[in-house]
Amino acid sequence: MTKSAKLTAVALSVFRLNGLLIEWGNTFSEPHGLTSARWQVLGAIAMATEAPSIPQIADAMGITRQAVLKQINVLTGDGLVDALPNPAHKRSPLYALTPRGEAAYQAVVGQWQQHVREIAGNFSSADLDAAIRVLSAMSSAHGADAPA
Repeated sequence: MTKSAKLTAVALSVFRLNGLLIEWGNTFSEPHGLTSARWQVLGAIAMATEAPSIPQIADAMGITRQAVLKQINVLTGDGLVDALPNPAHKRSPLYALTPRGEAAYQAVVGQWQQHVREIAGNFSSADLDAAIRVLSAMSSAHGADAPA
């Protein structure tokens, strides 16, 4: 198999994995009142060093601003996220988790940590390091900053 064919196989595997993780994540996060998309947006807010705007959340997660806006509207309506004034852009608020949002996020992350501890033994450390390197390089080759 050529390197080009192998790279194509990696990309196809990522597409399949993305679909599986979204479907699996919906079931996984549902007991916490979340979907994969809402978990993803809560995570972007929780991991940000400062309250992020919708464009910053979209950039961090590699999704569209419209997709973030849709989830932000639901999360705000559910009392999981608060909109804060943005001194730099009056029409682009910043977002922070509410105590209820923090609790939901921590609950699903705690469950996730348990899950990954259970499956981590299926992978060697070298394989995981290689996966991170390859996926980061593929992201960079397509215009994205490499994940931290």
